[in-house]
Amino acid sequence: MITRGRFLTRRAAALALALCACSGPARAQWTPLPSPTNVSLRGLSVVDARTVWASGAKGTVVHSVDGGNSWRLDTIPGASAFDLRSIHARDSRVAHVAATAGRIWRTTDAGATWSLRYQAADTSVFLDAVDFWDDRHGIALGDPIGGRFFLLVTDDGGDTWREPPVASRPVALEGEAAFAASGSSLALQGTGDSMVAWIGSGGRSARLHRSLPHLSGWTAYETPMRQGGAAEGIFSIAILPTGGLFLVGGNYSQDDSARANAATSVTGAEWSTRIAVPPRGYRSGVAFASTPAYRAVGLAVGPGGSDRSRDGGVTWLAFDRAGYHAVRATRDAIFFASGSEGRLARFDARPTR
Repeated sequence: MITRGRFLTRRAAALALALCACSGPARAQWTPLPSPTNVSLRGLSVVDARTVWASGAKGTVVHSVDGGNSWRLDTIPGASAFDLRSIHARDSRVAHVAATAGRIWRTTDAGATWSLRYQAADTSVFLDAVDFWDDRHGIALGDPIGGRFFLLVTDDGGDTWREPPVASRPVALEGEAAFAASGSSLALQGTGDSMVAWIGSGGRSARLHRSLPHLSGWTAYETPMRQGGAAEGIFSIAILPTGGLFLVGGNYSQDDSARANAATSVTGAEWSTRIAVPPRGYRSGVAFASTPAYRAVGLAVGPGGSDRSRDGGVTWLAFDRAGYHAVRATRDAIFFASGSEGRLARFDARPTR
């Protein structure tokens, strides 16, 4: 049994460690990158240390092939009235973008041309995220319609998209939906027969939905994340390098509230209480990577600033006051972020000698 005194001692030690780390001689920060636009960029996809894509308002897409030092700016023809909240890139030439207004475009020539691959007939379709397991298999997530989350799937590299049977889609409780704040309320794992999709929800209920094999059905797990109000819930899912999941969110109308804004689980069925120091407030994006020195380095971002963890999300430290919407990382721990007013940034979390 852990007594209250021992618990307080452990928490005090964690807080002291955080304060010591924050008071170091050189606090790390994002490195701002030159941006060719001033629109809000909520979609972000990182292929590798050199290839980065971002998307946002007014049909805007930007991408870099030199690690963010320079960017190509594209406005997708016919999309200037749409907000491209999510983007997934396969390489420097192939990318897929989803508009909240039920449309998906694809480029196969590095943004020189774009083709409309899906347009919803139902004007109530609202897409939150798009992602791919591999070059052929992908999924797009939309807000619930008729008590089920809206889904699209492709098995031909995004050339065509289809709606799976209604009965095989995740059941949504009344007042439950997904957030399109960073394109990361959807996360994918595995390949072939082991492909798994995760969906984080919010609103009246903040649940984690896990797909069954071949998207034949879904299992829903309750989470300890903040929930009950329209602005509350899970906003981003990250797959931990050490295994398991990490969620961030909170209440987007309360940037500085850290109440129930993060959670971690190995399977989604049970939730750890090991988060000693959570991110400082509402966070819309989170990403993790591993380095030779740390098994799981993470960055969490939101309009109110960023936080960093070097212990798999147990302890989060103030990182940077600049606001960002989305964050993604390469496997070797180079992080990129995108935000309002075209903000783009990079951070290399690899240890320096």
